[in-house]
Amino acid sequence: MKTCLHPKYLIPIEPAATVLQNHALVMQDEKILAVLSSADARQQYPDALHIELAEHALMPGMVNLHGHSAMSLLRGLADDLSLMDWLNNHIWPAEKKHVSEEFVFDGSVYAMAEMLRGGTTTINDMYFYHEAVARAGLHTGMRTIVGCSVLEFPTGYAADADAYLDKAMAAQQVFQGQSGVAFRLAPHAPYTVSDITFKKIVALADKHDMGIHCHIHESMDEVNDSLRDHGMRPLQRLHQLGLLSPRLIAAHMVHANEDEIQLLAQQGVHIAHNPASNLKLASGFAPIHAMQSAGVNVGIGTDGAASNNKLDLLGDLRMAALLAKAVSSNPTALNASKALEMATLAGAKALGLDQQIGSLVAGKLADIIAIDLSAIETLPLFDPVSQIVYAAGREQISHVWVNGRCLMAERQLLNQDAAQLKDKAIWWQQRITAA
Repeated sequence: MKTCLHPKYLIPIEPAATVLQNHALVMQDEKILAVLSSADARQQYPDALHIELAEHALMPGMVNLHGHSAMSLLRGLADDLSLMDWLNNHIWPAEKKHVSEEFVFDGSVYAMAEMLRGGTTTINDMYFYHEAVARAGLHTGMRTIVGCSVLEFPTGYAADADAYLDKAMAAQQVFQGQSGVAFRLAPHAPYTVSDITFKKIVALADKHDMGIHCHIHESMDEVNDSLRDHGMRPLQRLHQLGLLSPRLIAAHMVHANEDEIQLLAQQGVHIAHNPASNLKLASGFAPIHAMQSAGVNVGIGTDGAASNNKLDLLGDLRMAALLAKAVSSNPTALNASKALEMATLAGAKALGLDQQIGSLVAGKLADIIAIDLSAIETLPLFDPVSQIVYAAGREQISHVWVNGRCLMAERQLLNQDAAQLKDKAIWWQQRITAA
């Protein structure tokens, strides 16, 4: 059956800075069939299901380019701390006690419900128990990129780097060919992964045509420690190891100098900008405007709920736009249209999915959200793109489709029970508190 959506505004992202009025989008099965005038849609598809969205903007679903979904169950556990204190003294000990396949599935499902309610339709994840993350994506309907974490030290999931890699490749085989799920190798960071392991990761990624996802240059401590231990900055070390390529998504990249920005551009590395997490952990201010001016592709991530603490990509893209202006002392830096592109098409490009998602174009997969702009907070309305970026809240996202399947309508999740989700979160809270 065909479904025809008739919004007040249609924001396709491609062509850039375009807003269409009196237009409709037609879906059939999992794909966008056409974008055309509302009058033509009614005439050409009289038997379709026609949905009126008279006060809404329609746009592509957003791509969360860096997250740790399961950590939603650790939201608020340890706040207002520096990155290494937060990791070493709070998060890693808590994960050692509690992280299991059950924890990862429940936490990922919970995070995905929050993200879907906020208009995020694709998550580029990074965590343990890879099959549990993939199952959570299939359970919720969220398009899921499973980042398979790799470290040198043991956790409850694996004993050493080779064991993490073996588990990653085994999980990929289990879900190979499964629609809506893909896998990436995710070395945690330069300070937790050895040269030998990085070389293995590059070889595996090349052999199996997999992407790589890694925290890089998140803090100055990371940079200074690398200078002390390796005699070079982390990015230079990774370049020598062959990691820098269009396969790589570098999460954070807060501390990048001019030479490194040029290197990122030359090597085609993609950046996952995490403005809220960077601010909360006092990691610094990423030079996003300089990166984009150099031709680096930059998307937006929330990071995990333990360091944000909201999985609110709409809020984070607003923050990204404002920070870019302040950091560059340029009020024209990262305008509203570009910010919206970062959260959609740029994220899709980083994942190698820009021919499938990220814009409302005939032939692409129907990952779509509708935003109700009739609220007090978003009137009067002169420019819908500006209003979405600078004024709208995630609570105004009314409908979500992934692969043409409606997962939320009028703010109600259609394939998940909100009461059960909240009960499960409280159960984990009590369990973690008791421990």
